[in-house]
Amino acid sequence: MAGWSGSASGSRPSTVVVPWTVAVLVLFLLLLVVVRLPWAGDLGLHAATVERLRHSLTDPGNPLVDADTPSPYYSPWTVVLGAVARVGGASVFVVLRLGALVGLGLLVTGVWRYVRTLGAHRAAPALALLCLLLLWGTEVFAWSGFLGLNSLALTVAYPSVLALGLAFHLWAGLASAVGGGGGWGEWLGLGVLWAVVLLCHQFTGVVASLGAVAVLVAGRRAWRPAGARIVGGAALGAGVLWVWPYYDFFALFGAGSGLEAVHRPLYEDLAGRYWLVLAGVVALGVRWGRDRWDALVLFFALGVVVVAAGGVSGHWSWGRALPAVVIPAQVAAAVEVLGAGRRGVRAGSACVLAGALAVGAWTQAGTVGYVVGRGVLPGVVEAKYREPWQGYHWITPWVRYGDVVMARVRAARQIPAYGAYTVAPGYPDFFLPDEVRRGTAVRRYFGKGASAEERWEILRAYGVRWVVDREGGVAEGLRAVARGPGGQVLYEVVTRRRRPPPGGAGL
Repeated sequence: MAGWSGSASGSRPSTVVVPWTVAVLVLFLLLLVVVRLPWAGDLGLHAATVERLRHSLTDPGNPLVDADTPSPYYSPWTVVLGAVARVGGASVFVVLRLGALVGLGLLVTGVWRYVRTLGAHRAAPALALLCLLLLWGTEVFAWSGFLGLNSLALTVAYPSVLALGLAFHLWAGLASAVGGGGGWGEWLGLGVLWAVVLLCHQFTGVVASLGAVAVLVAGRRAWRPAGARIVGGAALGAGVLWVWPYYDFFALFGAGSGLEAVHRPLYEDLAGRYWLVLAGVVALGVRWGRDRWDALVLFFALGVVVVAAGGVSGHWSWGRALPAVVIPAQVAAAVEVLGAGRRGVRAGSACVLAGALAVGAWTQAGTVGYVVGRGVLPGVVEAKYREPWQGYHWITPWVRYGDVVMARVRAARQIPAYGAYTVAPGYPDFFLPDEVRRGTAVRRYFGKGASAEERWEILRAYGVRWVVDREGGVAEGLRAVARGPGGQVLYEVVTRRRRPPPGGAGL
């Protein structure tokens, strides 16, 4: 692995071939993952969003429940995917696979462009990509907007992957515009790109904004000659955010309190999840010693400030800015190990980074199971594998598009992907005014203390046609029509009780 060191002009062939070969193999693994498209987390939400746009590009309504409300998931990217599904007639999951390929392509090319603005070594983009995927920690976790290999495998079809790819292109474009002056067209285009990232995935948009500020501050000498163009680009981006027709972007600033609980785990086990990134922090220290205004150092510092402020104040959703801490450190590790001065320093740092990457790769080795299946994995790798969710395709012979299904939270995160609605959304929904009432209704329906009459009133109030529950669960007025994995049952609502007249005994 010491062969990774060397300059761009005098490097040995292995200096370039080894990182690129490993990077290509990892990317091939991700392409195979796209074919399998393991289901976890928010995949059902994004599938439901595309499904609603497939049926109506101009008035899709809420993606999860039968309500006419806006949604921040209707982004420029999901609108494009919805149009593709509508025009091409392909299934939503085929369209999501195509979107995953585009997102991966933008991510790889974005990393290549951005890293080339930081170092001239031909191996730097490949090594940076490996660091972004493998240089994390020894505790595996998955979250949209986080580029660990396991996380990316489970979120590859999410808009966050496309947004991250566009963010790298944004930083590369800004570095080029700052360095070369940049004309009005270039700066205005960058402003629109910034807005698109924010609209596609708001949390990644925050990371992109921090990285953009770092690039601009590092290139502060360009402010005077290009000041008006910078302001013009930012103003145009803000204008795009303002006129986006599918939801009020600026209203999201009031959504923080509803998102804190779900983001609390981002501040747990930080050492286990990120300790390998320390190799990059050392590299950032080297860069800071050379230039107090280094863009990667500034990016890292801004990320630390935001994440630390969130931890101190209890704004756990600010932990979504953690990629702004991790990404500059990972990129710095790749760039610095290839540009180290003395041969001994180069060899030593290359060995340290190679070891860290090997540990990271072994930690995330279970990702291979998303391609080959658990049964063929060696025992030590199988222990690292996490079974993806099973879908609800088994209900589709009965449940039609637009039907309302009563389901608990886990099922409510998946069922809308097939066109049905649920009573309560499986995810927090800032724009849904009766979200709390809907959640209360679902808990009341499945609660042990509810009477048969109460349950029927809930079903009637929300127009429920189907109920998904465990075997042996609530069954009054229901007829079992299908059974799925894990002891789940699809029930049809068959009872139609009349409400008792005022003062009457009822039937």
